[in-house]
Amino acid sequence: MNSSLRARVIAEWRGLPEAGFTRDTAKLVSEPLGRIMQSLGLGDRLREEEVKRAWKEIVGEFLAGHSTPAALQNGVLVVRVLQPTLHYELDRVWKPQLVQKLKQRFGARVVRDIKFRIG
Repeated sequence: MNSSLRARVIAEWRGLPEAGFTRDTAKLVSEPLGRIMQSLGLGDRLREEEVKRAWKEIVGEFLAGHSTPAALQNGVLVVRVLQPTLHYELDRVWKPQLVQKLKQRFGARVVRDIKFRIG
């Protein structure tokens, strides 16, 4: 039996006043890390990585398997696409919907446009 648990059980049995539980003061690592990244001027890089990670959720399994976000520069997400036919489909058909989803998730200042590149 844990010694602190044992001590609490004995204190309760003896009728001693209860000692309060220690409050959990744990914080997510992302909170202070985000502040440190911003202070170092790396906030844009952190945002870029978040956008890259979210690509699979936004476009779906199939499109994510055939395309990869390469960079986020001045609000323009550059995406590498494996095939010319997929490039055409993404650029002409899906681009407005993808831009809208990215804007909803990250804000209009983070992602303004998408450029698709073959390669």
